[in-house]
Amino acid sequence: MTKIRLFAAALVAVLMATLVVGESVAQERIFDPATNEWVYLDDAPAATPNRRVARRALQARGSSVKRETVKYASNYAPGTIVVESSKFRLYYIVDSDTAISYGIGVGRDGFRWSGSHRISRKAEWPGWTPPPAMRKRQPELPAYMPGGPGNPLGARALYIGSTLYRLHGTSEPWTIGHQVSSGCIRLTNEDIIDLYGRVKVGARVIVRL
Repeated sequence: MTKIRLFAAALVAVLMATLVVGESVAQERIFDPATNEWVYLDDAPAATPNRRVARRALQARGSSVKRETVKYASNYAPGTIVVESSKFRLYYIVDSDTAISYGIGVGRDGFRWSGSHRISRKAEWPGWTPPPAMRKRQPELPAYMPGGPGNPLGARALYIGSTLYRLHGTSEPWTIGHQVSSGCIRLTNEDIIDLYGRVKVGARVIVRL
């Protein structure tokens, strides 16, 4: 009788663990640019019991904002970076009438900012040290994350003055054109590599809301 009770208790424990794990997986979320929301994978487009397929369906969308040379009249010196947050665009000034336009992801509500600074540093595949305030909001974050494909800063980073903000890459191109960051300006890895090659340390950065 004791063995039967032990077996029954073990079976219940396994079932409960399965339910908890199942719930955890079902609650996995990913950003859906079609709705500008974080969605549960169970509710993701291309609905399917295979969550990996659902994830790939979202990720395959990539960024709908393409880099292009545009007309952009300004009095800024060539090499200046102008961030138009409300338009989800970054402009690299070529001359008084021309700029290269990049799609960007910007800060979420409460994290957007404006100002004028200079590029203080450049880094390839930068490491990331989450600031204390961010780790307080997200205790699961590591104290430090080395650079690489899985790093949130992506392939390149351009550091903005002495602030905590950067222009950086991302391995989540579907977030471009949306309010997703904690204040940093993100570009696709391809675009940040292109911009990185053009920008010099000391270049002016103007961020507008």
